[in-house]
Amino acid sequence: MATDLLRIRDKVGAGERLSEDDALALYRTRDLLGVGEMAALANRRVNGDRVHFIVNRHVNPTNICVNRCRFCAFSKGKDDPLAYTMTMEEILHRAEEAQGQRATELHIVGGLHPDLPFDFYLSMLRSLRERFPSLHVQAFTAVEIDYFGKITGLPLAEVIAQLKEAGLGSLPGGGAEIFAPEIRNRICPEKISGDRWLEVMEAVHAAGLRSNATMLYGHVETLESRVDHMRRLRELQDKTGGFQSFIPLAFHPKNTEIVK
Repeated sequence: MATDLLRIRDKVGAGERLSEDDALALYRTRDLLGVGEMAALANRRVNGDRVHFIVNRHVNPTNICVNRCRFCAFSKGKDDPLAYTMTMEEILHRAEEAQGQRATELHIVGGLHPDLPFDFYLSMLRSLRERFPSLHVQAFTAVEIDYFGKITGLPLAEVIAQLKEAGLGSLPGGGAEIFAPEIRNRICPEKISGDRWLEVMEAVHAAGLRSNATMLYGHVETLESRVDHMRRLRELQDKTGGFQSFIPLAFHPKNTEIVK
């Protein structure tokens, strides 16, 4: 193992918390095997030899979105020939297919549609719960939750409470991207801020729902902004314990504004 990692390995072995400087050193090292060794050590301390997985089906009810994130190849305007919005019957059919393939979870996220009312999403959750009670529904990013509040005028806590009552089981971690404002303003200036994303997730956890957390990497972010992002996630996890997984998402540049 590289000399500069030995001190960090000792901290990992002792179960000590790593600092931001430690995290930067891990990002900068070329000793991938050494980093992997430390990750395996930390993982075994928490999980032993157990491995967990789920079988899920992604459902994207619409790709029409009022935002234009520069890294996104999914969103479309209402008049775009590739724009679509699924009917309730189509959504339920996807769920039926998923159940037939022994999926245990539906992962539902979509664009911020300018015309779909909040009741559409509540009805979708109720219909899924009634027809497929064994399927866990993980749906709506923090960005979508914030948008529901804007189109209804409801307080954040009430939006979450109504979704939970209708059948929402947990939240995915999308929309986090990179929290640093100077990066976020370059890649998704219309999206909610990193502070707001964290605020929504804290409210979600307070309501008794768990969520994932993500980080989009490989675009214009810096190593320092990655570490800052992970630090802020860790601070919220210390406070709520509501994150059930951390998912780093690699940026795919094809058909995005960032590469134009």
